[in-house]
Amino acid sequence: MDFKIVAEYFDRLEKISSRIQLTNLLSELFLKTDKQHVDKIIYIIQGKLWPDFLGMPELGIGERFIIKAVEAATGISESSIDKRLNEVGDLGEVVAELKGKVDSKSLSTFLGINQNSLTVEMVYDTLTRIATMTGERSRDLKIKLLTGLIKQSSPLEAKYIVRFVEGKLRVGIGDSTIIDAMALAYTGEQQNSEIIERAYNLRADLGTIAKILVKDGIEAIKNVKPEPGIPIRPMLAERLSEPSEIITKVNGRALVDYKYDGERGQIHRREGKTFIYSRRLENISSQYPDVVEYINKSVKANNFIIEGEIVAIDPESQEMRPFQELMHRKRKNDIHSAVKEYPVKVFLFDLMFLNDEDYTVKGQLERRKALEGIVEQNENVTIANSVIVSNVTELERFFYQAINEGAEGVMVKSISEDSKYQAGARGWQWIKLKRDYRNEMADTLDLVAVGAFYGRGKRGGIYSSVLAAAYNPHKDVFEALCKVASGFSEDDLAELQKRILQWRRENKHPRVESKLEPDIWLEPAVLMEIRGAELTLSLNHPCCSDVFKKDVGLSVRFPRFIRWRDDKSPEDATTTDEIIEMYNNSRMEIKSESSEEAT
Repeated sequence: MDFKIVAEYFDRLEKISSRIQLTNLLSELFLKTDKQHVDKIIYIIQGKLWPDFLGMPELGIGERFIIKAVEAATGISESSIDKRLNEVGDLGEVVAELKGKVDSKSLSTFLGINQNSLTVEMVYDTLTRIATMTGERSRDLKIKLLTGLIKQSSPLEAKYIVRFVEGKLRVGIGDSTIIDAMALAYTGEQQNSEIIERAYNLRADLGTIAKILVKDGIEAIKNVKPEPGIPIRPMLAERLSEPSEIITKVNGRALVDYKYDGERGQIHRREGKTFIYSRRLENISSQYPDVVEYINKSVKANNFIIEGEIVAIDPESQEMRPFQELMHRKRKNDIHSAVKEYPVKVFLFDLMFLNDEDYTVKGQLERRKALEGIVEQNENVTIANSVIVSNVTELERFFYQAINEGAEGVMVKSISEDSKYQAGARGWQWIKLKRDYRNEMADTLDLVAVGAFYGRGKRGGIYSSVLAAAYNPHKDVFEALCKVASGFSEDDLAELQKRILQWRRENKHPRVESKLEPDIWLEPAVLMEIRGAELTLSLNHPCCSDVFKKDVGLSVRFPRFIRWRDDKSPEDATTTDEIIEMYNNSRMEIKSESSEEAT
């Protein structure tokens, strides 16, 4: 399959904002894609060469080295490329423009001789070689390989190759749109996207799911089960601030776990090997060699998928430490010293697969009982502290016990007959109750940074505030909710500049909706946790627009930054449904307080 076809479709997709049109056009591309290449096309659309959980290296070529490759491919000097890049702001566009000028003057073009076409396989294989190349001369060889690709490509192909290498493909398509297009292309019915999404939730490798669909059809997709070594998209919780509401939601009885302030880890064993995946489905086993060892000694089963919270602990007092302590493990080159300096304990809370049996279809209590049956608890690995409650008093008592013992709060889990593990879904089977809920807004929010603004006064000359957005899963877009300007320490601001440099873009991303125009737009890639005074109606932001009043959205009053959430993906951001629920709850509380004052 010629890569030219892919580039032409990317060019058309980039100019469309309607999800329906995106889905239809993407389904056309899938129908033109050779069956053996459908997984590669999907990975490229996702902006990657392979699923994150494989732990394979990324391309690792910075802007400066791409420019060197462009210089070698076109004969145009670095300084000229830099000058044009400063004017245009998009290296892909610059390369397409320069290639167009150079190619128009070439002898082959003058004589009407066609160069050998680039195929999808050639592009993918070359990029794979670039990503996996190591050694002393690897940098020069990577530039040489990229130079060859750019030389052989058309201007339009070069544009998207360079953008892909930069990590800025910009076609504006999320996984849910890809799934809709797969359903339309390969089954003729977009409603089959629910079946495909379920399979993807159980095996988080969309390329492989597509190959199964193309080869064996929708019936094979219906039979997809979890497989150790391929992460499951994690089940997510809703949130409420009042224990009485929570008890009502779970029909009066629930299993309640401590909610620990750690890193959620999905732990797999397959063929004697143990792997740990983050909630973003990245392989983080190398950050936690001690946890791998603890699990190998403590969990007695041949193959499994279990979940737990990895929590930093004080090496002397054994008290739980905050989540930020774990960040040292990501930053330190010497992981063995990090293990000693920042020890951890694992609190297990769920089981999804055991000895070739799918446990996601079983109820909460059956899963917990099976988990307890395979774990030999000790000082390093234990089951999350839990209790079954049947009234508000019992829930509140356990909540305050959790807080006193250093937990964030509690997770309330339904134990009804339908309390299955809902992979990739957020629902009322699990409900969070945290100590944050007892003041200010009902909860902190995890929002996506989509733009940034220059500061004034002592913060002049740097970006000091962020345009933050919630995720709308129905439209697969990020809706701007507020402008966050407070809560940043000097270190936070320094980190913000680095992230802006990495994720900046010339114009608004197709999946972003905003009424404000920031000084710089960002790829919707980075999450930040914020806290505010309350949710209010707003004319300045489109989040939840028209839900409560025509042309009026919601915003956060006095938002302030708490921390970066690198453990979450953009689609894990607080959803518009949650924002609506929180706003409704806050209005009910105000009405209740007014009634009490009146009496």
